Amino acid sequence: MPPPTPRDASAAARAVASSLGLAVEEVLVLQHSNAVTLRLLPCDVVARVAPAADPSAATQLELGRQLVAAGAPVAGPDPRVEPRVHPRDGFAVTFWTYHDPTAAASPAAYAEALARLHAGLRQVDVPTPHATDRVDEALALVTVPDRTPALDPPGRRLLEQTLRGLRRRVAGAPREQLLHGEPHPGNVLGTADGPVFIDLETCCRGPVEFDLAHAPDEVAEHYPGLDPDLLRDCRTLVLAMITTWRWDAADQLPDGRRLGTEWLQQLRLLTARQPG
Repeated sequence: MPPPTPRDASAAARAVASSLGLAVEEVLVLQHSNAVTLRLLPCDVVARVAPAADPSAATQLELGRQLVAAGAPVAGPDPRVEPRVHPRDGFAVTFWTYHDPTAAASPAAYAEALARLHAGLRQVDVPTPHATDRVDEALALVTVPDRTPALDPPGRRLLEQTLRGLRRRVAGAPREQLLHGEPHPGNVLGTADGPVFIDLETCCRGPVEFDLAHAPDEVAEHYPGLDPDLLRDCRTLVLAMITTWRWDAADQLPDGRRLGTEWLQQLRLLTARQPG
C-alpha cells in the first residue's frame, strides 16, 4: 500500500484520537515521507500515520516505551493512551508525546544527549536489523539499473565500490550496540529540557560511529571514545547511501536529483583523498 496522503492521514488520526477521548480541532502536518507525522490540537499529541503493512510501527512504540523507562532523551509514546498500534482505514496510527522545539542544540549538548541515548539503547531489548542491512538496500538500487536508470556508469561503479568496501568495515567493527540509525539534525529537537531525539523507525545495530556519521562534524568532537578511522569510513558510507537514495527512480524528495548530483561529486572528491 502506498504512503498515506496528508489528507487521508489527518482523517484517520482525527477519527482514532476522537475515539480515545482526545480533542482534535486542528491538524498540522509536521512531516510527510513514507509516513505522515501530524500534530493534533488542542490535545497536543503527535500522530504518526503509516501504511497498515508497516512492520515498524509496533517496534517503534516498544523502543520508545523502553527508552523513556531508561531515562533516554527521546519523544516517547503519549502517556494518555495505551501504547499500541491503532488500525484505521488501511493505516497504522500511533500516538507520541509532543515536544515544543526551541533553539537548535549546540554541538556539545547534541553529543551529550546522543551519548545518553546510546546508554539508554544499551538497556533496550528489541530485535532490530543491522546497519549493513541498509547498505544492502542501497546496493540493491545501484546494482539494478532499472531502479536507478538516470545514474551514469561511472557513478554507478563509484557507489557500488564504496558501498561494498565500507560495508565490510562496518560489519567487522569490534564494538556494536543498538543505534538510533539516523540521528541527524532533522531528528533532534532542541527543547527547554535539552535535545530530544525523534523518529525511531531506523533503529539498527552497529558501531556508535555509524550514528555519529549522521550528525554534524562538530558533534563528534564532544563524543568520547570514538575510533577516528571508523568514523571517517562511516561518514563516507553514509554519504554513499544517501546519494544512492536520491538516484532511486521512486525517490520523491524535492530537488532530490540535484542533491544526488552534488553528493556524487562530493563522494568522488572524498574517496580520491582517502587511503586505499
